[in-house]
Amino acid sequence: MLNALPGHPHLSGNRLYRMLPVYPTLDVEVERIKQVSLFLGAHDRPGFHQGTIDLLPNHFSDIPSLLQIATANRVIMAAVSPMDENGYFSLGTSVSYVGPLLDEAKTIILEVNENMSRTFGEQNLIHISQVTGLIENHVKVHEVGNPELSDKDFTIGQTIADIIKNGDTLQVGIGAMPNAVMEFLKNHRDLGIYTEMLPDKVVDLYECGAITNQNKELYKGKFTATFALGTQRLYDFIHENKNVLMLPCNVSNDIRNIAQLDNLVSVNSTVEVDFLGQCNSETINGKYYSSSGGQADFSKGVRLTKNGRGIICLYSTAKNDTISKIVPTLPQGTVITTSKNDVDIIVTEYGKAELKGKTIQERTKALINIAHPKFREHLTFEATNRGFLPQKNFYSVL
Repeated sequence: MLNALPGHPHLSGNRLYRMLPVYPTLDVEVERIKQVSLFLGAHDRPGFHQGTIDLLPNHFSDIPSLLQIATANRVIMAAVSPMDENGYFSLGTSVSYVGPLLDEAKTIILEVNENMSRTFGEQNLIHISQVTGLIENHVKVHEVGNPELSDKDFTIGQTIADIIKNGDTLQVGIGAMPNAVMEFLKNHRDLGIYTEMLPDKVVDLYECGAITNQNKELYKGKFTATFALGTQRLYDFIHENKNVLMLPCNVSNDIRNIAQLDNLVSVNSTVEVDFLGQCNSETINGKYYSSSGGQADFSKGVRLTKNGRGIICLYSTAKNDTISKIVPTLPQGTVITTSKNDVDIIVTEYGKAELKGKTIQERTKALINIAHPKFREHLTFEATNRGFLPQKNFYSVL
């Protein structure tokens, strides 16, 4: 359907919203279709930098309400599983923001794919009576392999796994470092999953008995996510699996729901952190690379839980150890994804810094201790010079 859009002869002033597209953006004039990204990925990032793609700032939980404000005469286009005997299609691997927008949609056009997983959950079904039109396109569902893990990833993964206790509920974000955490959880027991993205590794942990979902205060006994992204193994696992619930993002990422989960551990990654604990997870050298996603949703929500731990991880350096990712202050123009007031634990390959409840001086010391050793003296000098550490704490090496 997307490939056919540019050939539509009557388009003018239309908008197309997509999040993490797995196929290239459309080659079409902005005047005909303005393409808006909800989270920059590999396919729409170049267009944003060229000015042909726009970006809508958001928390993942807010996308349905933002699109209700921004869109009139709403047309929903979605890939779905085949219709069941009761006339219902399933949104399959991604309910996300589509599910909450179905009831008020002017038009619903479906692309039916026999390879799409049939899933259960909330606001996940579309009845044939709601559908304006459909086509069939039986292509393989897009797969994303597990990222290749480095020694740094394994070290960070082990540090975070040591923070996780038996019986905890987990939210795991996108990327190599969060994936590495799950490599070290196979000997844990009675873990639960309450997350936005469901990755491949949960299948391994379920099959070895680490995940049971029995200690969750919400959706006990069930995996919960708003989208699944992985390999065919994951898609086979969630297919017609009543123990997996796909929820709309304004449910999965609602901080009021997150707050009900005792012993929640939230694991996300960032680009750089300053001495205050502010996390930039969206820009590199002042240029947009991605967007907020659900990081702020879970960073805020986990603080409201009983015994919750919010973990943000990053490498201590970039570009072959020539740039420190622990910095005195974030550069001008940098986006702050997680605020200093919401940050909890920061992890690098050099350990963890527990920032919640800590003063500025205490945070600064803790972060310098997990920076790369080659930058610690300079960071200490900068911290003292900027007033983040008292003068007596710095001694020049002559």
